[in-house]
Amino acid sequence: MGALALAALLPATVLVGAAPAVAETSVTVMRTIDTDRYDPHKSTARSTAEALFMVGDTLVALDPDLKTVHPLLAKSWTVSDDGKLYTFKLRDDVTFCSGKKFTARDVKASIERWLDPETKGVVKNRAGDVKEVRAVDDYTVEYELTQPYSELLYQMTQHFHTIINIDQVKALGDDFGVKGFDGTGPFCFESWEPRNELVLKKHEAYKWGPAFYGTSGPAKVDKVIWKIVPEDNNRVAGIQANQGDATQYIPYWAVDQLEANPQVSVTKAPNYFWTYFVGFKITREIADDIAVRKALNLAVDQKAIAEGPFFGKAEPAYSYIHPNVLDYNAQGVDQSIFGHDPEKAKAMLDEAGWKLGDDGFRYKDGKKLHLLAYSFTNIWQQIMEAMQGDMRKVGAELEIQVFDATVIWGKLKTQDFDMFTMSYPYVSAGDAMNLYFPSENRPTPNRVNWARDDTDQWLKEGRGALTAEDRFAAYAKIQKQVHDAAVWIPIVHEPMFVAAGPRLKPIPAHGIYGAGLYKGLGIELK
Repeated sequence: MGALALAALLPATVLVGAAPAVAETSVTVMRTIDTDRYDPHKSTARSTAEALFMVGDTLVALDPDLKTVHPLLAKSWTVSDDGKLYTFKLRDDVTFCSGKKFTARDVKASIERWLDPETKGVVKNRAGDVKEVRAVDDYTVEYELTQPYSELLYQMTQHFHTIINIDQVKALGDDFGVKGFDGTGPFCFESWEPRNELVLKKHEAYKWGPAFYGTSGPAKVDKVIWKIVPEDNNRVAGIQANQGDATQYIPYWAVDQLEANPQVSVTKAPNYFWTYFVGFKITREIADDIAVRKALNLAVDQKAIAEGPFFGKAEPAYSYIHPNVLDYNAQGVDQSIFGHDPEKAKAMLDEAGWKLGDDGFRYKDGKKLHLLAYSFTNIWQQIMEAMQGDMRKVGAELEIQVFDATVIWGKLKTQDFDMFTMSYPYVSAGDAMNLYFPSENRPTPNRVNWARDDTDQWLKEGRGALTAEDRFAAYAKIQKQVHDAAVWIPIVHEPMFVAAGPRLKPIPAHGIYGAGLYKGLGIELK
C-alpha cells in the first residue's frame, strides 16, 4: 500500500518580508488500468477519455442529464435549415496550457487530423460526413457536412472531439499523447509513467468550464495524480485510510461499506448509460432460431444476476438501452419476451420442436441445444456461470470459453462462436443503434451479423433527421425490430458511483462515457 501514499504536501517556503506560500494541494485518483496513449483520435478507451476530459475541451459539453448540450469552447452555434452547416462562435479568451491562443484554426486542424487517413483515426463516423471545416475568422468555425447528422452536437461532447494543438502534434509525431498533450482543459499534462501514474497540474488561466458546475474555473486543487491500483481491496482500503482520495472504480461488494463510513462520501451519477448484454450470432445454426433466442431470453434471471455479481447495485435490464436515454422507444419493446419466465421458455422450446432427452438437454433433428459463448474474464465469468445454470434448467447447454483482454478482441472478430458478451457506453438510442446494427459493421462491432436493408435505411433516416421527432421515429423502428428479433439478452444497466475520501468534499458524479469525474471541476478539499 506504500505505493499509494499521497505525494507529501510541499513545505511552505517563507521569504523574508513575504507571506508564507500556500502548500500545493495534490489529490490522488485511483483507477484500475491505463491506456496506451492520450490521443483523442486513436483511442476509445475509458482510461483515455477520463484524462482527456480534464486536460482538453470540446466545443460543447453534456449536462449530467445526458440530454442537454451546453456551450464550452463554442459560446453559441446555429444550424442551417438543411442540417448540413453548423456555424460555431468561439470564445476569444481561451488558451492552451502552453499559453498558445485558441482559435478557429485549432478546431479546423483537429477535425482534419482526425479524418486524415494517415492518422488512422478511430470512430470517425462520430464526426459526421464532413465536407469541410472552415476557419471563417479567428473565432468563427463553419462545420459543413455532405449529409445531415442529427446527433452531431451530442457526439461533439465526447472525448473524440477534443480540440488539440496541431503544432504539438507535428513536434511530437508518434509521441503525441505519450510524452505530452497540450490542451485547453482545467488541468495540464505534466508527466506520465505508463501503468503507474499520470500527473496533471492545474491550468491557472482556465475560466471557461461548463455552466452546470456552478463555476467556470479554475480547478479547486493544484494537482490530480491518476494512480493505477488494479486490486479492488487496495482501492477500497486506500479510500478509507486516506492513501488515495477518490475513485469511480468501486467493487460492488464495497459500496455499502463505503457509504456506511462517515469519513467517505459516495455519490451516484443521476444518469449513466452503460449496458451489459449477451448477443447471439444469428447466422450460426441454432442461434438462427428465433424461438431459441426468445426462450433463452426468458430463461435468464436478470434480477438474480443484479443481486448476485452486482450486489444489488445494478438495474436488471429488459431492453437493449436504458429507458432514460434520448430517443428510447418505450412502446417498442415487447416485454413478453424479456424477463425471467422459465416455464414459458420451456413451452416455447417444446412448441419449436426442441424435445427433452434422457440427459436433461433438448434435441431437434438429432442436434443438441448447445451454444458456445466467448466471454471476457472478471465479472463476466460470474454472469455467464449464472446464465449457464439458468439455461440448464430449461434444457439448453451453454459452453463458456473465457479470454482476457489481450486475446478476446481478436476472438470476437471471428465467426467461431454462437454467443458473446459485451458491455458498452452510449449517449442516445441512435448512438447505440448506429454502432451495433448497420450491415457495414459486420463482423465487428455488429457481431450478431444483423443485415437488413430497412434497418440501414432507418439508420440513414435517423442520422439525417432534421427534427427531434423524425429522429425518434426512425430510431424507434429499429429498436422495435431488433428487440422483436431477440438478438441480444440484456443483462443489467450498470450504475456509476464515485467515492471521495476524508480529505475531499463529495464529488458530483457525471455519467459521460464512463468518466465519472468528467472535467475534475467538482474535486474540492474540505
